Amino acid sequence: MNDSSLAVPHASLVMRAVRTAACPAGLATHIQRSWSRCAQEFGIRPQSLRDTVVLPANGLRERQQQLGDLLNVARGEMENLYELIAGTGYAVILTDAEGTILSTILDPTLKREFQHAGLWLGARWDERHEGTNGIGTCLAEGSAITVHREEHFRDYNIQLSCSGAPIFDPHGELIGVLDASSANSTDTREIQRHTVALVSMSANLLSRYRFLAEFEGAWVLRFHSRPEFVGLLHEALVAVDGEGCVLAANESALLQLGMGSRATLVGRPIEECFRFAADTMRQRAVHAATTIWPIRDMARSRRYYALVRPPRTMPPASVDRALPVEASQGSDDHAMPGHIVSDPVMRRNLASGHQLFAKQVPILLHGATGTGKEVFARALHAGGLWSERRFVTVNCAAIPENLIESELFGYRPGAFTGAAREGRAGKILQSSGGTLFLDEIGDMPVLLQARLLHAIEAREVTPVGGDTAVPVDLHVISATHRDLRQLVAAREFREDLYYRLAGTVLELPCLADRADKDDLIRTLLREECGDEEPVDIAADAFARMLQYRWPGNIRQLRNALRTAAALCSDRIIRLSNLPQEVVDLSDPLSGGATAVADPPAETIAPRCEALQAAECAALVAALDRHSHNISHTARSLGISRNTLYRKLHKHGMVPRAGGHGGPGDR
Repeated sequence: MNDSSLAVPHASLVMRAVRTAACPAGLATHIQRSWSRCAQEFGIRPQSLRDTVVLPANGLRERQQQLGDLLNVARGEMENLYELIAGTGYAVILTDAEGTILSTILDPTLKREFQHAGLWLGARWDERHEGTNGIGTCLAEGSAITVHREEHFRDYNIQLSCSGAPIFDPHGELIGVLDASSANSTDTREIQRHTVALVSMSANLLSRYRFLAEFEGAWVLRFHSRPEFVGLLHEALVAVDGEGCVLAANESALLQLGMGSRATLVGRPIEECFRFAADTMRQRAVHAATTIWPIRDMARSRRYYALVRPPRTMPPASVDRALPVEASQGSDDHAMPGHIVSDPVMRRNLASGHQLFAKQVPILLHGATGTGKEVFARALHAGGLWSERRFVTVNCAAIPENLIESELFGYRPGAFTGAAREGRAGKILQSSGGTLFLDEIGDMPVLLQARLLHAIEAREVTPVGGDTAVPVDLHVISATHRDLRQLVAAREFREDLYYRLAGTVLELPCLADRADKDDLIRTLLREECGDEEPVDIAADAFARMLQYRWPGNIRQLRNALRTAAALCSDRIIRLSNLPQEVVDLSDPLSGGATAVADPPAETIAPRCEALQAAECAALVAALDRHSHNISHTARSLGISRNTLYRKLHKHGMVPRAGGHGGPGDR
């Protein structure tokens, strides 16, 4: 990775900047501060051999365990972020507060390239170990930053481009970093501004989740100076206890109230901060929970708009009093979703599901990724006899393999190094009396399938490190996008477990096959707007959305609507607000053209108008010169991989198989 033509000049530039304290033209101040820390505080030098510090497996497991449920939530948000940057050569990375990599999502074809760059699970990427970089410098600065190529301190990292954003707990403590890194970036630093904005949005969502989860038992005042932002990502959050005293506030609350620290707010009665009494806040939560109301602060009489979330009712105590029951990740937000709308297949599925689930028949939901399997499972739970009990989700694909056993079955005090002192109840025990939803069951490790089968059949679980079984009352729904029968035939899934889970199999149709796509678009848009002013869709934009096949199904549609609603300026979504692949009907995925899989180079037929023939010819020539290697072709054209893919899709061109990267690109 070390480019010898750049290493020596780079090292000289860094050390000259440190010695003279002179900032090179265009160098960001946070980079200059970081270079100074690396050289003067940590005593490291730009020119050195890579010696990445990597935690052993048990140490990594301890770090992952310390994040608790946030690790699972983060994995889902990482997947959403990766969908937005997929095809650009970036990996999405989650670290703890010490810069230890806990989870990654990346293109499998680039795995070797990222490992060569030292970006693997358990690696330490704080500044003391790796110098200036997107993860370590984000931790040091406490804010979202980008470190692009030669801005890295160590010369062996100058091919990297990293954008990191901090994740905070409700008390302002930094608990981790979400990062998007490219191991061989060809983008300009200006392009990174878009990347760091996306990463910051995802990190803010995780900080917001942590706040709301930690204070489930408190009143939460949610406000913003602009009413349209209440309930959205950048809203201010203030947690209040039953006596009306402030427990915590997030960064947005401090910023909007003009307070320099939490100490000026936390511990004070809410009446000293805002011009209303605690009783007024509680009454609003009960009688007008969804109505935004104007409030004013005491310091400067500034006006804000607010909602109040009341404390969540805690579930009945677990039958195993020795293990604390964690707060449920589920909520009733989607109890009776509009996702079913008027599609006849979905309605038949729901009717059959309700009838069978009431008789405790295990249900297996099968459908492509993004078809709404969890939402459908929540609807079955909401219509069941035990709807007042907990709905507990286990994503078998999102939980690291070395944690899934303790997540499912729980553990006793002292079961392993780093275990919580009081132990922890597993997801199966948490769901007792309610519904256990096993998402992506096809990805469960084979070694754990036998234990799961025993738990379901014997209706009992034995926590890790324990020797006493605890009885459980189970109602199980499982889901997968994989063909479990094929997995059974390949001996990757236990046949006895398959038949135990598949009391009945309900097929959820892809979005492209649903008869209610128009109603579904409107329903999801209403959900995304919430209590805000409604958003409309222009006729031409709506027509494109109906024509597009939505390979990511409901999840992709929801993300597109969410982004479009945020971008539209006059509460009307227009073509310019939609993703390029939706707007461009020549994209093979949109249904406007037919993609031919893996055609040889000489048979690629450019489907373009006469005015675009020159671009088509240039693309074909560039692909031929680089043997259809996408990374090399994009670099030669001075564009990103993502831009090249879009141009190929625009012209209906599909590169031949194996052209995603060559030996020098891994």
